[in-house]
This record gives sequence, C-alpha cells and structure tokens, in this order.
Amino acid sequence: MNTTRAQGIQGIEMTLPVGDKIKFRCYRQRFTIRARDERYAICTKPFNPKKTVMYTIVDLERGVRGPEDLIFGRGVETDKECNEMLQRLISGESEVSYRHCINLDIES
Repeated sequence: MNTTRAQGIQGIEMTLPVGDKIKFRCYRQRFTIRARDERYAICTKPFNPKKTVMYTIVDLERGVRGPEDLIFGRGVETDKECNEMLQRLISGESEVSYRHCINLDIES
C-alpha cells in the first residue's frame, strides 16, 4: 500500500493511505479514503437512505474539509469518479467550497 506523508500550512501532518478509514468528530461512522495526493484526500461513507455515498474532501494546505465547489457535482460513487474529482482539484478546475467548508476535525 502506497503511503504519502503530507503536512498542511496549519502543521497538520498525517499519513493517509487510500483505503484507510478516517474519523471526523461530528460523525459516528468513519469515512474511507478513496483517492488522494499530497494535498487532498477524497473520503466517502455509505448513505443508505439514498443508496449512495456522502463525501468530503480534506484539503491539508487550507486545513479544511468540505464538498467540491461545482454545482451539480459529478459523483463519487466509484473509484474512477473519485480519481476524476482529484484530478479536477489538482488541475485547479475546482476546489473545496469556501462557502461550505469547515475546519479539519479529525479524531483518528
């Protein structure tokens, strides 16, 4: 498993391998890291009432997490869609929403 060490501007340093679980304070269930690079990690968890997933993007550089800033996003149900979202973030085509982001609240 390929592990990358990343450190954000707020001194947040962690190892986030794809496939690992991450727990945010405001959720009981852990998210799965589906795609990542040195700055971003796209995390999902099942959302059974709608038979889909919930997602959040961790931005280590800004020290926040939140949704993509695109209206009518393109989905994150498959690994391919998660990797496509990651490429949009890396290329600057999109970013973590400034309106709907929160400070990182990683518990474990």
